[in-house]
Amino acid sequence: MSRVTLAQWQMLAAVVDHGGFSRAAEAIHKSPSTLNHAVHKLEEQLGVAVLEPIGRQVRLTEAGEMLLRRARQLLDNAASLEDVASRLAEGLEAEIVLAIDQIFPPDALARALDAFSAAFPYVRVQLHETVLNGGVEMLQDGEADLLISGLGAQGFLGEPLVTVRFIAVAHPDHELHRLGRELDLRDLEQYRQLVVRDSAQGRSQDSGWLKAEQRWTVSHLDTSIGMLERNLGFAWVPETRLGDSLEAGRLKPLPLTAGGVREIPIQLIHRDQDRAGPATRAMAQQLRDSVREVGGGEE
Repeated sequence: MSRVTLAQWQMLAAVVDHGGFSRAAEAIHKSPSTLNHAVHKLEEQLGVAVLEPIGRQVRLTEAGEMLLRRARQLLDNAASLEDVASRLAEGLEAEIVLAIDQIFPPDALARALDAFSAAFPYVRVQLHETVLNGGVEMLQDGEADLLISGLGAQGFLGEPLVTVRFIAVAHPDHELHRLGRELDLRDLEQYRQLVVRDSAQGRSQDSGWLKAEQRWTVSHLDTSIGMLERNLGFAWVPETRLGDSLEAGRLKPLPLTAGGVREIPIQLIHRDQDRAGPATRAMAQQLRDSVREVGGGEE
């Protein structure tokens, strides 16, 4: 049995959508006889009647409704495939890789990814949530198209993107809060500090470690925040990740005489801006725009 073509399904869909062969012929610039022949040939190939006459018009049979419903999925997929091929022919990347430090504001990241996906739905995105040198390492090894980091990358030029405030916090019932006075470095060194592990495979350092006598090292900021809320230590945490915890009273800023707030400038760095494809450039712009939209971006 010869196979039904996409063109035959397109013509059947046109007949159904326009209520008959004559109107469909005008809409898609085919003769009524061409459409009639295509539909009858389709029925012959399938061995199933897909249309039935109702007065001067036609309608789908029960079998025709089910088949056309599935055929429309094929037509949509074919159109999408052609769109992807067209974009690839224009130089659009099939995939982009982002290395973004966990301290980057999550609301800005979500907004950027959502906007990018709406404009480039068929470009795959690999997101690596890195810490400290992890993203720099990926960029230098050629494994990331874009890097967002609080560290510079030797041999690459970055642009200021946003400044992230870190706040020293602990559970309201933590012993440091119970001291009832301003704190200094000597006070902190007596208690457990939670730090985030550098994600680099080579040179690495732990994020914000004060060389406290007690230290727990975790791999993600969310883990650190969860432990802080369980009164398991103190840490410096990006302000953008603290909103709910501070408002609900699950965490409280430490009353430090100095250093209670740190500001880290974040950069956007291309692996090769001159050779960046349209999707990579669009992603970079969405990241810039999202920072401005949520507030806190560099002017």
